[in-house]
Amino acid sequence: MPSPGLLVLFGSQTGTAQDVSERLGREARRRRLRCRVQALDSYPLANLINEPLVIFVCATTGQGDPPDNMKNFWRFIFRKNLPSTSLCQMDFAVLGLGDSSYTKFNFVAKKLHRRLLQLGGSALLPVGLGDDQHELGPDAAVDPWLQDLWEKVLRLQPVPRGLDVIPPGVPLPSKFILQFLQEAPRTHFEDTQAREVPQRPPSELQPFLAPMVSNQRVTGHSHFQDVRLIEFDITGSGVSFTAGDVVLIQPENATTHVQQFCQVLGLAPEQYFTLQPREPEISCPAQLPQPCCMQHLVSRYLDIASVPRRSFFELLACLSPNKLEREKLLEFSSAQGQEELYEYCNRPRRTILEVLCDFPHTAGAIPPDYLLDLIPPIRPRAFSIASSLLAHPSRLQVLVAVVQYRTRLKEPRWGLCSSWLASLDPGQGPVQVPLWVRPGGLAFPKTLDTPVIMVGPGTGVAPFRAAIQERVAQGRMGNILFFGCRQRDQDFYCEAEWQELQERGCLTLVTAFSRDQEQKVYVQHRLRQHGPLIWDLLHRQGACFYLAGNAKSMPADVAEALTSVFREEGGLPAPDAASYLAGLQRSRRFQAETWA
Repeated sequence: MPSPGLLVLFGSQTGTAQDVSERLGREARRRRLRCRVQALDSYPLANLINEPLVIFVCATTGQGDPPDNMKNFWRFIFRKNLPSTSLCQMDFAVLGLGDSSYTKFNFVAKKLHRRLLQLGGSALLPVGLGDDQHELGPDAAVDPWLQDLWEKVLRLQPVPRGLDVIPPGVPLPSKFILQFLQEAPRTHFEDTQAREVPQRPPSELQPFLAPMVSNQRVTGHSHFQDVRLIEFDITGSGVSFTAGDVVLIQPENATTHVQQFCQVLGLAPEQYFTLQPREPEISCPAQLPQPCCMQHLVSRYLDIASVPRRSFFELLACLSPNKLEREKLLEFSSAQGQEELYEYCNRPRRTILEVLCDFPHTAGAIPPDYLLDLIPPIRPRAFSIASSLLAHPSRLQVLVAVVQYRTRLKEPRWGLCSSWLASLDPGQGPVQVPLWVRPGGLAFPKTLDTPVIMVGPGTGVAPFRAAIQERVAQGRMGNILFFGCRQRDQDFYCEAEWQELQERGCLTLVTAFSRDQEQKVYVQHRLRQHGPLIWDLLHRQGACFYLAGNAKSMPADVAEALTSVFREEGGLPAPDAASYLAGLQRSRRFQAETWA
């Protein structure tokens, strides 16, 4: 009788939890276990009561929130009417992936572990806590946790008699078979896509191809950072949004990178193929047309500009025909070689394409069937919407900082989506960008007379621009914005707009230009200086407080400034000031949206 197998369910925002889950799937197959790997929201939850063995791999996002692809599951699993014996037949384990620089480190995994125990599940081992801040990345905690996990799993479901564990150096079969066509199909996918009536509302599987209207640099040309205010026309899209919502944009690889990739792997860009899954439970990626050409696959689907994960090196080592290259790849994929891999790959942010160029004999021998196993899909990038439909009907605007930095590698590192967007020029001809919208983490008050305090340094001001435009259009005047940047004449985004709103009495603006004087001044300093106003608004007028921007140190500095205000203006002892802030957070009168 075959073993009931293992179910791996993941909640992933950036792809790390999905990558770890797929690694679990591969390691299960090597141990001859049947294994299904699915996103939590794509799994039929009613079946969970029949599952004997489930591994949950969960990322934590924002301020302790679940990833988008497990939000339905999250609501379901915390329903109060679920019996305490619901999962009494289930053995489970929970692996969390988080970042210890956030206060709610791995909050989702810890809370899920407790809830599964409440519902009668039996934990195979304590919750695993992967940490992005570890010098060797999350694998430093994940590796020993997985080793313990497999010991427990194999006691429940041993390797069948007469079979051995498939050793690490032997490649598992590819997920898909690429069948190349002798000639191109008569109708190209791109032609049919342009004629399709958009789904309402647009989604990841069918984004809206939004015409770019303008692409304006809003920082001075001598400023170190290129920041763009980009506007899209969403007429007829079915896209609707309110302040605090987020737009997701699906980027493309640079043309030069696509050409180089095809050259290194010996692929013909114009070659068409169809995809066939090897196993019935595997489905083809819905984002890829059938048939598809190699140019489309590489430019719009394979994330060749990302930093490869350890699983990439494991599979590449299996496929390498070159002894020297294979030895190095095996070293990089071993537990002992993680420090060297970090120095080679993660620290300098070396891309998949650059790694393949460093291992040319291996790259040239990669069977096309393995491309989708080897290289992850390009993930959409999320941006806070920086405009209101009430102020700009049929338009959607974003404020995008172009990511560029140097490492020890010769070529600068570029953010895939931000540099792609910056390269598009609607003045040179029609430009269309695939996008769709989802709710964001910030919800603004619906009552007309509730004041709003917004702290948005740098591009963190984007959601507050949308909120201010929306609130002004609705006649709400209690808008207080704390904006910080380096220099007034270089990166004071939307200066004229703020000044005009101030003159009309619609906005109170407080600025912090950190480099315009000898001593640096940040938004947290301005909050302290305006302590009496802050205390009056929060304590007496019931204001809501919002924060958006870089997660590094600013949120903690702002929280410290607020508790200082509560002590000095409210006369609260330090423990009571901290409790007052915690109460604002619990009641959602303090909300934050931060990013690494």
